Amino acid sequence: MTNLNSTTHSTQASSSIKQLYRGVATQDGAGVALTRIIGQGSLPRLDPFLMLDEFGSDEPQDYLAGFPPHPHRGFQTVTYMLQGKMGHKDSVGNTGLIEDGGLQWMNAGKGIIHEEMPQQTQGVLRGFQLWVNLPAAQKLSSPAYHDIPSRDVPEVEFLGGLVRVLAGEYKGINGAVVAQAVKPQFFDIHFTSTSTLTVDTIPKHNGFIFVYEGQVEVQQQIAEQGQLALLDIHSSLTLKAQAGTRVIFVSGEPINEPVCQYGPFVMNTQAEIDQAMRDYRAGTLTD
Repeated sequence: MTNLNSTTHSTQASSSIKQLYRGVATQDGAGVALTRIIGQGSLPRLDPFLMLDEFGSDEPQDYLAGFPPHPHRGFQTVTYMLQGKMGHKDSVGNTGLIEDGGLQWMNAGKGIIHEEMPQQTQGVLRGFQLWVNLPAAQKLSSPAYHDIPSRDVPEVEFLGGLVRVLAGEYKGINGAVVAQAVKPQFFDIHFTSTSTLTVDTIPKHNGFIFVYEGQVEVQQQIAEQGQLALLDIHSSLTLKAQAGTRVIFVSGEPINEPVCQYGPFVMNTQAEIDQAMRDYRAGTLTD
């Protein structure tokens, strides 16, 4: 763990909140209860992000059915586990287990069929799944899967908390995930005492923070637990929070291409969606 003795405050333009959103309760997979934050009526997409789900329950009936085998094409998925155990299997032959603090980054590319099933029958299962779009040139790329245990996620301490660097760069520390398509930043920020943190950001990115514990202040605006704050990103982002606050910060380079989506297939045209459906029905999606 890297220790920074003080918080660095940028003198450059600071990011602000453009709008606040709350997710909607829904179910997915074989009946897993979750909250859909991106990918619902008030926030259908945030280029390059297609969907953000938060799942969390200590009631086994809310999660035990899991996500049985299902297909994907044309994008990437990121699953970040805060608490609990989730197993993974896919058509490429990969298997894995995500546990507390671990994550998986999966490139569906031209096609993959995978399953995500809880590996527990009691206790808390809590985490996030983010769908990240791919540019047209990479939509038919080879599928890939990276299973990253918590111990391999860099943590950088600041005066009043720590930053878990899942993807991107923070204070010269590279994140656990190496992804080039949209050059994402993905940080999990924990405040252990009342403090202020300034994060360097990338002005050409689209991005957000999601507060999953406590509340945070950005430029005198408050984002509360359960709220996504859509950001007007400049060169830095300054967060003020009390002890116990936890947020994820996510940003990525917009792709600026047409998006045509049908369930688990995300392409650029309806013709490509139709082809994905034909391939899946014919059993050739992953060929």
